[in-house]
Amino acid sequence: MVKRVLAAAAVLLAFAVTASAQPKVQQAPIKPTPASDAAGMFQSYCAVCHGKDAKGSGPAATALTKAPADLTRISTRNNGTYPEVKVKRFIQGLDVIAAHGTRDMPMWGELFRALDQNTAEIRVQALSDYLRGLQVK
Repeated sequence: MVKRVLAAAAVLLAFAVTASAQPKVQQAPIKPTPASDAAGMFQSYCAVCHGKDAKGSGPAATALTKAPADLTRISTRNNGTYPEVKVKRFIQGLDVIAAHGTRDMPMWGELFRALDQNTAEIRVQALSDYLRGLQVK
């Protein structure tokens, strides 16, 4: 089972834009970044689409069907309150926003469990806490 999930993870991750005229998303295996390193996880797993500054301008952004969200404005879009449960559920892949159409973002919960079942929740919490710290005031 774990091998099957890891194989699926290898097909789903690490987006990069190719040099061709029509940007395409290339997929590569998930990198085992330490669960205790939220900034490192963001750079490894999220920045390629959301950008190093988390504003939605990563190198793969133009290849996606929907522009990645500006993650520095989550609280602003939620009346000044950071919706921790909502953010964690979205990272895990438990919730999909219907208005956005199909979901280009990987289901990180499943992929994190494939890396290490015991640290999946720690990873999600760390990323949520990291995003909370990026919110513009």
